This record gives sequence, C-alpha cells and structure tokens, in this order.
Amino acid sequence: MTNSTQQTKLVDTLYDAYDRKQPIPKDRIQEDIEKTDAYEIQQQLTDKKAILNQDKLIGYKISLTSEETQQLFHSTTPLYGALTKTSLSNGTIELASMQEPLLEIELMFIANEDLSKDDDQDTILQKMSIAPGLEIPDSRFIDWFPKLSLGQVIADSAVAGKVVVGEATQGITYEQLGNIKAVLQLDGEPIVEGPSSEVLGNPVHAIKWLIDELAKSGRHIEKGMIISSGTFILPKTLQKGKYDANFESIGEVSLQVV
Repeated sequence: MTNSTQQTKLVDTLYDAYDRKQPIPKDRIQEDIEKTDAYEIQQQLTDKKAILNQDKLIGYKISLTSEETQQLFHSTTPLYGALTKTSLSNGTIELASMQEPLLEIELMFIANEDLSKDDDQDTILQKMSIAPGLEIPDSRFIDWFPKLSLGQVIADSAVAGKVVVGEATQGITYEQLGNIKAVLQLDGEPIVEGPSSEVLGNPVHAIKWLIDELAKSGRHIEKGMIISSGTFILPKTLQKGKYDANFESIGEVSLQVV
C-alpha cells in the first residue's frame, strides 16, 4: 500500500504527463501498485484536472469487459476510468495530438437521471439513452499496449483518451441489446466487426457492474454522464482516414482522423 506522500507524488507524475502531453516511461509508476491505491490515484488525478484545468468529470469508461481483454492485463474483472471534458471529441482528431492511440467500437450510455445501486437492468435501460460510439484509448505511458500492469492502467484513468458519441436512442430492450452486431469501416472498406455480447454478455451488465463499483466509494452515475460501456472488438491501431461504425438497431457514428 502506498502512503499519502507516495500517492501525491504519483498523482503529480501522471498529471504532468497529461498536462504537458509528454508520455512517461512505465517505471515512473510501479507495476505492483494495488487496485485500491490505483483507484485512489485516479480519483485524485481527476479532481486535480477539474481544479487546475477546468477539465471536469463527464462520465466513465469501462474496460476489460471480455475474457480476451481481461487476459491481456491478467484480470478476472472489468475496470473503470474517468472521462473528463477534454475526452469528448467532436468527430475529428489530429493523429499528431495523440500519443499511441487505439480504436474501439462500443455503445455509449447517457444517463437521463441519476442511477443507484438499487437499479436493476430494466431500470437502467429506462433511465439511460444509448448511442453508437467510438472510443480512442490513449495513455500517459510510452509503449503502453498491452504492456502496462493492471494497477498502472487504473491509475492512468483506464487509459482514457477520446470518445465520439453519436445520436442517442431509447427503447432498446435487454434482448436487443445483447444481440447487436457492429461493423467498422475505414475509408469505406470494412475492417472488423463484433457483437455486443462481447461486453459481459450484454452491455447493460457492464453498466450495472460500474454502478456497484462506484457505490463502494460512495459515488454514482449522475444525470448527464456518458458511460463508454466496453469494446465489441480487440483494439485497433488508430490511422488517418475516415472511420464509420454501424450498429444494428442503434445507428452509425463517424470519426475523421487527420
């Protein structure tokens, strides 16, 4: 366990990498950092971004929602990271402004009201809209994927980079949500596809998992928050070009990388 002085130093290290946009070597944060300490560092880092940069919390991203991605980081559970205001992309990204970005296709859940630990999957779907989305993971570490430890990933806000959120819809049933296929194209050519069942069997299970995890530290999903629920595919390296992701029953979202 790290003491408060050590935690403050690690928060400052990650904040400087974020603020200066200069990635750091992996050995700047110890590999064996415990999950509880890593989440505390993440929380302090999120608070510091809000105070010093007005980069406030706007939601969360959920990672490691498939057995395959969990195996990459030697985990048996998902993990979450904070999304802040600068995480939200308008649909155009300069590749040179990122470090080592990847690309994932996933559904974005938008809270229309506060959620609580008592909410079951049907209530969650009633309280949230669902949008097609793209997540662009990136890290404050050099040469990070898939070479970070679990604790390093958590401390680094679950390698939160950017998210693109399409037009939201409501009325999607539990059964529909568990059987959505998404196809990703680059410059008009299909490059990969994946099912929503890759996300803990059904993406609403990931939202429920997050609600329960946040409750352990007295937090909850608040009205207006965006939740990136987990990838349908193994991450792809981000390239220049126009990406289009089409989600059955949900819609389409695009990203231009220049």
